[in-house]
Order: sequence, then C-alpha cells, then structure tokens
Amino acid sequence: MSQLSVSLRKSAAPFSQSRRRALQWMVAGCGCAACGSINARLLDFDLSAVEIASKTWAVLGRTDYFDMSNGGNIVNVAFIEVPDGVVVIDTGPSKRYGDALLALIEKTLPGKRILRVYNTHHHPDHFLGNQSFDANIIAAPAQVIENISIEGDGFTDNMYRLLGDWMRGTLPVAPTVALDAEQESIGGRSFSLFYLSGHTSSDFVVRDDETGVVFAGDLAFLYRAPTTPHANIHAWKESLDKLAGIDKDLLLPGHGPSDAKDESLAQTRDYLDWLHGTLSDAVSRGLTMNEAMIIPISSEFEGLGVVRTEYERSVVHLYPALEDALYPVIEVTQ
Repeated sequence: MSQLSVSLRKSAAPFSQSRRRALQWMVAGCGCAACGSINARLLDFDLSAVEIASKTWAVLGRTDYFDMSNGGNIVNVAFIEVPDGVVVIDTGPSKRYGDALLALIEKTLPGKRILRVYNTHHHPDHFLGNQSFDANIIAAPAQVIENISIEGDGFTDNMYRLLGDWMRGTLPVAPTVALDAEQESIGGRSFSLFYLSGHTSSDFVVRDDETGVVFAGDLAFLYRAPTTPHANIHAWKESLDKLAGIDKDLLLPGHGPSDAKDESLAQTRDYLDWLHGTLSDAVSRGLTMNEAMIIPISSEFEGLGVVRTEYERSVVHLYPALEDALYPVIEVTQ
C-alpha cells in the first residue's frame, strides 16, 4: 500500500487550504473566478435521486471512468421505500459517497429506517460505501462476500491512488449476511434473488416483486462500455439470457440510464460478441497485445462512454487466456 493511501485513510482532519487549492488546480486546470463555484464543491458529492418506479429511486452515476473530476461517481445505486423502512441496492465507491447517499435517503424518506443493503458484486464502486451503513444489515451471496474479503484491500488501495482525498477514511467492509434463498421479505416487501455470474464470479441480481424493477448490477451496461477485469464472456452471455427471461417492468443497469426495453441487455451482449470476436481474431492472426490495442472500435460502439479505455483494458484482461486457448503448449518428448 502506498504511503499516500495510508495517510489519507487514517487522517480524518481537513486538509490544508494550500493543499485544497493545489488539488483544485490539478483537477480543474483553472484558477479563474468562473471556476470558483465548481472548485468549492470539488470534494462534495452533489447526489440527486430520480424516481424510476413507485417509491423507487435511482442515483445515476456518470458514464465515465474513475478520475479526480468525478470522485468515482460513475455507478448506479438505488433505494426503495418499503412499508416498514428502506432497502438499498449498492453503496458507491467510498465512505464519502456512502455518507452522501445516506444523507440523500434521509432527506428523501425522513424517519424511515434502512432495513437491508444489498451488494450486487465485489467491484469497488459498488461496495466501498458500506462503511456508512450498519454492517449487520448488509447482504450478498457468500461468493460476493468472499470476493470482497479477498480483494477488498487491493481495490481500496487502487482507488486511493486514482481518487486521492475523495477516498479519505474509506476502508473495505464486507457484508455480514450471506444469502442463498430465492426470495427474501424485507419490511413488508418481497424481493426475488438471482445468483448469476460472468461479469465476475458472482453477480447478484434483485427484483422488487411489487414494482417489477430488476437491479442488474454490472451484468448490464447502457451507453457505456462494459468492464472486464473478472469477466467470463461465455458465462456473462448466459446470464444475459437469464436476465432477458425474468419477468420485469424496468431494469436498472449498473451503469447507464434505466431501461424499460431490455436495451441494456442487447447492447451488452452485442459488445461482448464484438469484443470476443475481435480479440480472438487478433490472436489467430498472431498480433501482439500492443497491436491488438490499436484495432479500431466498431462504429456500432463508438458512441459508448469510455469505450477506447475499456477496450484497451479488456485486451489486458482477456488476451492471455485467449492466447492460451488458441495456442496451447505442446509438450515435445525426446
């Protein structure tokens, strides 16, 4: 872990005005009066919620990659008012974000107690806000909990390197409630639970049986290129088929706007097909990873958020396994 990461995690004191000014210049690249109002809010998440179904709110992140200008606010989270309280889906990329989310919930639903928090998978933008909530109500499948326990420290350290003071005080907190049932009743509301994989080794999907809203996590992306650091493309496409077959009125992807027409499922599948086909072809032609990285993006996907960045990352993630599959080691006996 870097010395910077350690100091930022342990220090809760405000950083000096000179450090704040330096950070503002570094991120905004501007010291003019017109930028003053932006810089003043630089380390504050201005979260807002949109009601996507009856008593169901989504907090929509940007279709970007993590950087100092967004503080890691690139993920969709959600909260639902149930008869006896509130259910939360994912908690965001940091303690600072989790605190802002908790404040937004309390403002939107004053006096309502949070009864359950679900984590859809172990990528850092979906669980590093857990610190802001009671650990005893945070739930996920056992494999998600194990993944967070194994990789949480590494993810957190990397997020400190990417986001600096946005991450101040953040520590990884794993869910304490391991789920394996197909349904759970929380606060007078029934939720169907689906245990899938492909984006990671464990992707957890929740459906609100009252409204028909499906919270798909990062199995579904819309208008943003999918991420692949733990991807199994074949399993992912199988999960997309299962998601398509779930009875629903609306789907909230992990990134991108809410989706009433399964557009996110189709777009994600099409991108994965193109990505796998493009990289398999590159391997079959004997291209190096560096050569594969400069392959043009298909015109079909050029408009997706951060598509060039995610494509290049996917080359790193997926190319070695494709090379191993297409060019297996042949043992020569003498």
